[in-house]
Amino acid sequence: MAELAGLEDAKTRAVNEKHGDDHGVNLGKLRALAKRLKTQQELARGLWETDDSAARLLAILICRPKAFERDDLDAMLRAARTPKVHDWFVNYVVKKNPHCEELRLTWSADPDPVVASAGWALTAERVAKQPEGLDLSGLLDVIEAEMKDAPERLQWSMNLCLGQIGIEHAEYRTRAVGIGERLGVFRDYPTPAGCTSPFAPVWIAEIVRRRQGE
Repeated sequence: MAELAGLEDAKTRAVNEKHGDDHGVNLGKLRALAKRLKTQQELARGLWETDDSAARLLAILICRPKAFERDDLDAMLRAARTPKVHDWFVNYVVKKNPHCEELRLTWSADPDPVVASAGWALTAERVAKQPEGLDLSGLLDVIEAEMKDAPERLQWSMNLCLGQIGIEHAEYRTRAVGIGERLGVFRDYPTPAGCTSPFAPVWIAEIVRRRQGE
């Protein structure tokens, strides 16, 4: 913790706070520290218990994802309230754990929109990599009915799922693009030069174009 405190930088914190995060540690330096520590599950658990965001990010990098039980992951996800901790936890830990599918189903239906956003992020992953057994038409029904008025982080994950359906499944592409056009979610999202807009119709068209050009 003392070493993490020594990495704290005011300018980095100011940038992170604009995105809802509450730490000032450069992520490159954090990864270098994790590389030095290597995998240490008990240290990871201790770091997580500090409730410090930089410590939790380090914990995610040095833990053994498959070592956590289902209830551990559920409690940790509900405690991961800042965006970076939440995103890293879902992507680096939950996706590698054997309880991932069970938690995807549980979280997607949770009344807490931050928890539900994790379920939808996992669903988007399945849409892209393991769609067998998913009701893609049903997912589009829910997105069409609920995404426009969803809280920001849940809306982002639902939009991710919409985009993946349109990109990966040609038979649903026209419908996915149509839903995106009608809802208009992220139509005016500020997108840096050289980056693709998260507005689903634009995003779907761009990725499909790139793949067809390969």
